[in-house]
Amino acid sequence: MSALNQICITGIAATIDALLDQPCHAEAAEPIPEVLAACRQSLGQPRCRRVVMYNPDAVAQWIYEKYREAFYPLEKRASLKLPMLSVVPPVTPVCFASMYSGMQPSEHGIQKYEKPVLTVPTIFDDSTAAACRTAIVSTSGDSISMIFQDREIDYYIYPTKQECNRKALELIEEDDHNLIVLYNGDYDHYMHRVSPTGRRAVAALQENIATWCALYRQIQKSEAARHQMNRDLQDEASGTALAFAPDHGCHEVTPFFGSHGIEQASDMNICHFWSFL
Repeated sequence: MSALNQICITGIAATIDALLDQPCHAEAAEPIPEVLAACRQSLGQPRCRRVVMYNPDAVAQWIYEKYREAFYPLEKRASLKLPMLSVVPPVTPVCFASMYSGMQPSEHGIQKYEKPVLTVPTIFDDSTAAACRTAIVSTSGDSISMIFQDREIDYYIYPTKQECNRKALELIEEDDHNLIVLYNGDYDHYMHRVSPTGRRAVAALQENIATWCALYRQIQKSEAARHQMNRDLQDEASGTALAFAPDHGCHEVTPFFGSHGIEQASDMNICHFWSFL
């Protein structure tokens, strides 16, 4: 059995809070030092004014390694690549609950594939308390659109990923939010139906990478425009952190069927990428 990665996705919540220089709820795991160090190296300080989290579903570390060439457009733009560890069981609502609450499943309460509204503190509660304008952009019925409801944030829920992606690009251009979370579930959808390496699943993976690159380019434009308009704001937090942050991995059951949910490296090991612009 392959070794499991060491850095758990529970560190994401406090990392986002630290990047946005806002208090984190006490129940969350500690922030990830490597991310804050990469932010300091890129922006000159371990904080920024905006975080954009792109959450493609089920992109395993072994998939990244198998299709490394497809990831080249992302890798050449990324400031940091981190091997990350999912939580048990590695299924979507459990994992995103852990990612954005900073807690293990036994602490936040979602321990199987179900989508109740979380009642524990999350990054979305932290951002509200800090007057940080936040948006979730997700497809209707998916985990992120459901388990984080009832927060004082902006929800943009659409039937298709194309509508979600267009909205996220629009929000970046408008530059009114400090935290934007965008979910795409298409790789997971096709992985289950044609296997993780099936042609349509790989096409969805390539689309996920292209979406991240489109977000990157939009952020570049946004930051350039802001810099041009605010040349005198040298002491304020500046820049945007952009993450490619899947929730869990996957494995092949048959040549025509994929799944996830087991405590093995195939499903637990993932890679996150961060850029600071």
